[in-house]
Amino acid sequence: MADSKVSEQVGAVETRGIEPVPDSERHGHASQMFWTWFAANISLLGLPLGATLVAFRGLNIWQAVLVAIIGAFGSFALVGALSIAGKRGGAPALTLSRAVFGRRGNTGPTLVTWISRVGWETVNTTTAAYALLSLLGIVFGVHRNTVLTLVCLLVFIGCTLLISGLGHATIMWINRWATYVFGLLNLVVMGFLVATVDWAKVVHASPAPLSAVVAGVGVIAAGTGIGWANAGADYARYLPRKIPGGRLVLASAWGAGIPLVLLISLGSLLSAGDTSLASASDPVSAIDAMLPSWMSVPYLIAAFGGLLLSNHLSVYSAGLTLVTLGVRAKRTVAVGIDIVITFAGGIYFMLVAKDFYGPFTTFLTILAVPITAWVGVFAVDMLRRRSYDAGALMRPGRSGRYWYNGGFAWSACVSWAVAIVVGLLLTEAKTSDTDVWFSGPFAHSWLGANGLGWVVTFAVAAVAYLLLLPLDRAVRAEAALPPATDTAHGDGTGSADASEVTGSRPSAGAPAPGDGAAPAGAAAPESAAAAPSAHPEPRTRS
Repeated sequence: MADSKVSEQVGAVETRGIEPVPDSERHGHASQMFWTWFAANISLLGLPLGATLVAFRGLNIWQAVLVAIIGAFGSFALVGALSIAGKRGGAPALTLSRAVFGRRGNTGPTLVTWISRVGWETVNTTTAAYALLSLLGIVFGVHRNTVLTLVCLLVFIGCTLLISGLGHATIMWINRWATYVFGLLNLVVMGFLVATVDWAKVVHASPAPLSAVVAGVGVIAAGTGIGWANAGADYARYLPRKIPGGRLVLASAWGAGIPLVLLISLGSLLSAGDTSLASASDPVSAIDAMLPSWMSVPYLIAAFGGLLLSNHLSVYSAGLTLVTLGVRAKRTVAVGIDIVITFAGGIYFMLVAKDFYGPFTTFLTILAVPITAWVGVFAVDMLRRRSYDAGALMRPGRSGRYWYNGGFAWSACVSWAVAIVVGLLLTEAKTSDTDVWFSGPFAHSWLGANGLGWVVTFAVAAVAYLLLLPLDRAVRAEAALPPATDTAHGDGTGSADASEVTGSRPSAGAPAPGDGAAPAGAAAPESAAAAPSAHPEPRTRS
């Protein structure tokens, strides 16, 4: 335990993996969630999202600001609400998801989440490398070549690895102080961008119909908070249980809402006179072209820093997700695996298949459907569940209380699958009007055409789970069990050692491992290399 406490110091390597954090190691304030989500959304690459509201939705500036407020604050309020599960259970979101879907049933949502995270990290890494290449060209006059491209990729990846590898305490510290630095730099750049706004066209822009405003809210929510919804618990798991959940919701909403509303509003202003930003394939260069030449250096530094602040959060969560998936490695090793894959993807994007960027981001957008379906199921489960059995979360065998029927909670799994099918029916995946990958039969309905398929997906998942829960006897039996008790720390949901967890099974006799009093040493943390495991976890994540 002493080692775990030391690892939660800034600059020390976090040794804890996905095992729940005991009460004795909980610390911090709700304000940490404010800085976490402020840092994740400070990138200037949020400007193109606002530009699409005017260019593609026809909103005027007042409508765009309203849409930004509702979409950004609302979606990150959901992130904050789901992070309450991390405070309750002390574990990452996809680890807690084992209690919802079953040990085997959780494989699907976990795998989709990990692929999505690694994919967006590759996009962030590639974009940052291009920004660094441009910066080196301006400052030193060097031209892009293979070696320099590799160096730029390695620099960004190295910075990401340093922060993500050290872990939670360092990330929390970096989020706060780096936000001051890059936030100020972003404000300077934004000030110069405001000077390029065509105010005459902004003032005389006609309002769009209400349907366009509703669709705009969906676009903003899907492009911001929904993409982070299954990561909130990863950063709230060290917080004390006594912190009111409402504070986490407010801190998350305000932390992300402030920078996003500013960036989206400015993007809308810029697009009122020139819609090129909304459709730019390289938003870094498009924004750079709007600035005076001498502003390119601070702008590119701000873009690089914003991408880094977002990327290290994603990589940290991806490492936890990979361990949850069943990789028998320490958290730091999992982060390293993630970084290697990202580096390989960056090389492929920049040096091999230069036209693969569009198709790849299109594929990642499709993954938003199953992730949203997971959010719907998990959110409903949170309404009925107040605690998690730490020992059962970590127990790989068949005797744990979260084994359900053959490792599956069929009510959750079926609800997730049905919602995915419905969501895909409303989805169209394309890189251009002439390159359509997939188009659901209802993709051109009002809901599909206005980007509200994710809303339907969420609603279907939630409603289906509510209806199927009473029919799932295994889940009902688990819910009837008394809460696990951690003799050292209170209620057991924060203990990483199954030997401290007590409880009972529905059957008579001695408690089974993972559900009741477990033999000493029976449950080793899955973040350790030797830990046994039978369990293999719209665009704008900047």
